Amino acid sequence: MNTQFNSDFNSGFNSDSSQLAQRGRIAFVQSCWHRDIVDNLRDAFVSEMATLDNRTIDLFEVPGAFELPLQVKLLAASGLYAGVVAAGLVVDGGIYRHEFVATAVIDGLMRAQMDTGTPVFSSVLTPHDFLSTGQHEFFAEHFVTKGIEVAQACAATLGNYSRLQVA
Repeated sequence: MNTQFNSDFNSGFNSDSSQLAQRGRIAFVQSCWHRDIVDNLRDAFVSEMATLDNRTIDLFEVPGAFELPLQVKLLAASGLYAGVVAAGLVVDGGIYRHEFVATAVIDGLMRAQMDTGTPVFSSVLTPHDFLSTGQHEFFAEHFVTKGIEVAQACAATLGNYSRLQVA
């Protein structure tokens, strides 16, 4: 048996976290299904980031949550962004398909992050109960909170990267 040890841990992406953190842009990608709710998350994210970080935020849209991972990966791999935020709503419409979509999206976002070395932040939510009376209004407000939380996570993570030294 012939084996070869590969010690090139940086192959395929730039893992210099201090350089990554100095990129002057953040990408925000949102799905357009339930736009009225997801827009609340986007607006809260942009507002909160303005108080935490001075990077430019580029906004992107895709039709639905299923399209998020590829768009996120392409942006993360571009070398332009310190981080990429994905936002969407995967609704249980009474069929099991939503679980497969939610799993595919989250797995895809994690893969994009791991493949590119660029942090990816997920605000893709799958509520257990969206169709009952009052839930639409609840999630419209809840997505404001989630926008603030993902902005805080993004700013804190990028702040940590700016202090790291990678050999």
